[in-house]
Amino acid sequence: MKDEFLKLLKTVKRDGIEDLIEFIEKTDFFQAPASTRFHGNYEGGLVEHSLKVFEILKHKVETNIEPIQVSEESIIIIALLHDICKANFYKIDYKNAKNALGVWEKVPYYKVDDTIPYGHGEKSVMMITEYMRLTPEEKYAIRWHMGFTEPKEQYGTIGIAYKKYPLALLMHEADLEATYFYDI
Repeated sequence: MKDEFLKLLKTVKRDGIEDLIEFIEKTDFFQAPASTRFHGNYEGGLVEHSLKVFEILKHKVETNIEPIQVSEESIIIIALLHDICKANFYKIDYKNAKNALGVWEKVPYYKVDDTIPYGHGEKSVMMITEYMRLTPEEKYAIRWHMGFTEPKEQYGTIGIAYKKYPLALLMHEADLEATYFYDI
């Protein structure tokens, strides 16, 4: 999956993409889970989730009733990098749990170790823009990909963002589908 991810990302022709790819390769992005206990909570879950979101978002854009004018490059950037904030975010720790025989043993689990507490979508936007420019539509789609799982105080803002940039809504839907339909 790493090769597929990098092959797609290398099709992006923007200043700074090479440095961004180099940064990603120095992180645990390709080994990281997508979450601690929900979707893709296993080694490599993050890259698998990102690729599935790309597949779904591309299909949604291509088949949307109301045409969405967006480049494949933007779809790649938004889908593959929406959760870059999860690179170097999870750490393996151990806890005591009973095994199938009822015997206590130490078992590994993922825990959050957020060294850059800047939020989620906004943190991904920040990390990407340290290396390359994003269009406003890309920023909004990445920033608001969590949709209505954001605090309820943000709901009005999210709705305004989705009206302004329908691609942001499609991105949220793609993320949900990857999570709940495919469990990645």
